[in-house]
Formats: sequence, C-alpha cells, structure tokens
Amino acid sequence: MNDLLGYRGKRVIVSGCYSGMGEATAKLLLDLGADVHGLDYKPCALPLASFQQIDLRDPASIEAGVAAIGGKIDALFNCAGLPGGGAFPAMDTFAVNFAGTRHLTECVIPAMGEGGAIVSIASTGGLGWSRRIPVHMELMQTSGFDGAIAWAEAHSEHVAEGYAFSKEAVIVWTQFMCARLIKKGIRINCTLPSPTQTPMMETFHATSGKEVVDAAAEPLGRYSTAKEQAQGVALLNSGMAGIITGVVLPVDGGFMGSLATGQIDISKMMSRAKPAA
Repeated sequence: MNDLLGYRGKRVIVSGCYSGMGEATAKLLLDLGADVHGLDYKPCALPLASFQQIDLRDPASIEAGVAAIGGKIDALFNCAGLPGGGAFPAMDTFAVNFAGTRHLTECVIPAMGEGGAIVSIASTGGLGWSRRIPVHMELMQTSGFDGAIAWAEAHSEHVAEGYAFSKEAVIVWTQFMCARLIKKGIRINCTLPSPTQTPMMETFHATSGKEVVDAAAEPLGRYSTAKEQAQGVALLNSGMAGIITGVVLPVDGGFMGSLATGQIDISKMMSRAKPAA
C-alpha cells in the first residue's frame, strides 16, 4: 500500500488511547505503519510501541509520561477529553480538555522538528468561541498548567460546567498558536466532531438531552463513528496536509454547513444545552 499519508515509521503520540476516538486514532495509525506511543488514565489494549499512564489533571504525570517516551516526535494527537453537564467537576473537565492538553502539547513541542504536526479534538459544543474572544485571549496569556487553572478558578462564571468553555479554548488556542509554531515548521489544527458513538455518548444524553444531541446529527442522519473521526485527525496531521495550520475542521457530516444556511432548527439545540461531540 502506498504511504500517501506519510505515517510509515513516524513516531506519534496519542492521548486518550484507551477508548473512543483516541483508541480509533491509535488503531488507524498502527495500521498506517506509525510507531504509536499512547497516553491515558486507563491502560490501552492495542499493541502500542509504548504506553504511559497519565492524568491530564496532574502536570507532573504529564511531564513524566512525555519524558518516558523520549526521542523525536513527529505528530501529537490530543484525543483525551471529559464531558460536561455536571458529569464531572467543572474544573476537572477544564483541566483535562484544555489545561492538561495544552501542557502536554508544550511538553512535546521541544521534541518536534520541521514537519511536526499537532491536532486536537475540539467540539461543536465550543461554537461560542467567537463571541468571547477577549475572554479567551486573557486565558491564552497564562503560562503553564498552573497558570491556566488559576485563571479558570478566578473566572468560574466563564468556565461554567467546564465542557463548552474548554472546547472553545482549544479552538482559540489552535488559532492563536498556528503562526508561532509554523515558524518552527510545526503545524497545529483541531477538529469539530459531530455527535459520535463512543462510550461517552451515554453521558452526553444524560447531561445535554438526547434530542439536543440528535439535532446536531440531523444532516448525516446518524451518529458518526470513532473511526470516521480518527480519519479526520489523521488527515490533518499527515504529510498530505502541507502547510495547513490553524484550521478548525468540521468532521460533522454537514452539520456546520447546514447550520450556516439555516437548514437546522437551532431551537432544538438551545432548548436544554449546547451540542455535544
């Protein structure tokens, strides 16, 4: 098979490899010939090159995990995440989805060189980012994991239940960092999944309401699969992506296009909660 995506022999890190989109991403990368190193709170059953147990709420464990992998890293896949809606403490959700994800990325960047690539899984639940850019830009000015957490604790009115704001932050951070990183030859992008059939979906139904989640899946007519989401992130971090950076890519079966052109009844989605990925 031709190595069109350029992963054969590349050293990559996948966070959240235990289940869901992260597991599907790790499996796809293994099939594409990559040397896959996994990070997660729970052990992964895939035949990875290495696995390190980390907690994205604990910066020391993040640093130890990255150090244990060592060597040059060609690509980072930030797939770990927690749902919101009160399923977890808001600060835990914020820590895993943004503060820990950013800290992990900052630990990996020094091991990257020209051609390095980073992709994170954001969410359609973060679509409100453009309405509060000044707030997010304050967060972007913070330094390190502790700086992000301190900011969030001082601005709990913005963080709210944790999920939507943390996913907004991932989107803004992706765009904020792209011009800085491309000067080093490193790209950074993120995806916006449509509702996806993963172990987390039961929690989204309980916290956001099934009717809200279903509305975000309306154009496709079904939930996406973890494999379909893995294909999106693999494409963005691949050699075929050229100089594509700072992109917030919908992997959503037409949800964003339908929303922009008024083909989705937004009132369904606003009735109880924000859309979930």
